[in-house]
Amino acid sequence: MRAKSGVLKGLNPTVTIASKVILIAFILFIVILANKAGQYFETLSTFLLYNMKWFSIGLVTLVVGFLAYLMVSRYGHIRLSENDDDKPEFNFWAWIAMLFSGGMGIGLVFWSVAEPMWHYASNPFTKGLTDEAASMSMQLTFYHWGLHPWSLFVIVALALSYFSYRKGLPFTFRSILYPLVGERIYGPIGHVADIITVAVTAFGIAQTLSLGVIQINSGLEQTFGIEVSLMTQSILIITLCTIAVGSVLSGVGRGIRLLSQWNMLLSLLLVLIVLAIGPTRYVLNIFMESTGNYMQNLVSMGLWTDTQSDSGWQSSWTAFYWPWWMTWAPFVGMFIARISRGRTIRELIGGALIAPTVIAFIWLSVFGGSALKMEQNERVAYQQQTAISSAETQIDTGEFAGGQILNATKKDSTRALFTLFDNLDGAILGNLLSVLACILLATYFITSADSGTLILCILDAAGDTEPPKSIRILWGVVIALIAWVLIYAGGLQAIKYASIIIGFPISIFILMMGVTLFYSIRREPKPWAMLPQHVHPCEEQLDGPVEHLNPAHKTD
Repeated sequence: MRAKSGVLKGLNPTVTIASKVILIAFILFIVILANKAGQYFETLSTFLLYNMKWFSIGLVTLVVGFLAYLMVSRYGHIRLSENDDDKPEFNFWAWIAMLFSGGMGIGLVFWSVAEPMWHYASNPFTKGLTDEAASMSMQLTFYHWGLHPWSLFVIVALALSYFSYRKGLPFTFRSILYPLVGERIYGPIGHVADIITVAVTAFGIAQTLSLGVIQINSGLEQTFGIEVSLMTQSILIITLCTIAVGSVLSGVGRGIRLLSQWNMLLSLLLVLIVLAIGPTRYVLNIFMESTGNYMQNLVSMGLWTDTQSDSGWQSSWTAFYWPWWMTWAPFVGMFIARISRGRTIRELIGGALIAPTVIAFIWLSVFGGSALKMEQNERVAYQQQTAISSAETQIDTGEFAGGQILNATKKDSTRALFTLFDNLDGAILGNLLSVLACILLATYFITSADSGTLILCILDAAGDTEPPKSIRILWGVVIALIAWVLIYAGGLQAIKYASIIIGFPISIFILMMGVTLFYSIRREPKPWAMLPQHVHPCEEQLDGPVEHLNPAHKTD
């Protein structure tokens, strides 16, 4: 299974032109039909959620199980490179920083307070605004940001790394089809696969960048009084995308690596400050408790489809999240593969699946847990005040309807994090934390944009990991345009509906790559077959030569 000599060198004109045409048509469609585009997105996404929810939920859980099997199986020793003694390009800590910054940065900052608040107010399993609801809210948030989304990234990274680094095929999505169609991946079939991947990847990157810009604008408005408007958001997109293009021009080894490490340091600083001045004991307890609840209920949560009541909650959350992660899977998976050459299958799955999940749980516990504790304190104070008022006036003032953070979240999810900061320990510190959060969002925006731009360029350049600088600039402009039109079309709701639609074709790809990867990986030599002949455990039982055990021999 080796690539033809001389095929797919330089820019692939078919993929480059066709993908740009599709994306430009999408941009024009939204600009021309701005008032109706959001309605079209909503109609089609509702249809997919109603009829295909079972498929996306089952697929993601299946991927988690498949990766867990590969990690502990005999295939875990396989090194994702041509030679079994190759070393990884990046050290472990630089690798972890880059894959986390490229994978979840903006979304995790955005939802770290907002999502627990929404689940605390209402979820299908407990009564809202209770202690039980607080525990359940963290369990559900862990579920949406844990092993399941990262498994989508890892399966793409693993398949691309295996077929490209191990088998010498192009570093593009067409290579996952090789076991099915053979050399025809270099023709129209391969072009279609790459075109779809490019279009979905560009959209997936842009939708989260637009999410980040909206939250940065909210933070600036709350801290400095800068108006929340399309003009402000447009300026932010232009500024941050310009910086991102400069970073991607400098390459992975410099700009992207350094910015990713900066992100991790700034994230750590923010976590330590909130942990120190917030409800520390509560946060540590809820981290332990929520992790245990998550692990105990992982299978049941992963297969739950709200069959009986079909309340709509799951369609708004889980069934939205999974397609959203799928739109990110080509980009993040390719980026993880790009920085993971030389690692074994076990290292890639263990590092890129478990380590970011633990980091995400810590982040969610610190910010989401702090917000929950403040809400509970306000609820207790309200109940005490209500009891006193009722005793004096004999008037029932009603049930607790939520504290400052929850009410701010219901009004605008982008304000949840900044409202938490305002309530931590004084206005000055709250403003400082808000500024740090805006800086963090901006740097996550840049690292997501530059790593995403690099991946799009690699796809255009037929798998060349060092694509031309001109195409890097062009893709930076296109991503900025898509992010802008998504905000123009209706902000968060338009992004949400479009994510569900765009994620569906990628789910088919993910299913196919799981099948082709397993088919190919089963044909790898067994670990004992790769040992020198003099230590082979079956040597005395072999009558003839053992050329078939030569580690240099790999069957197609």
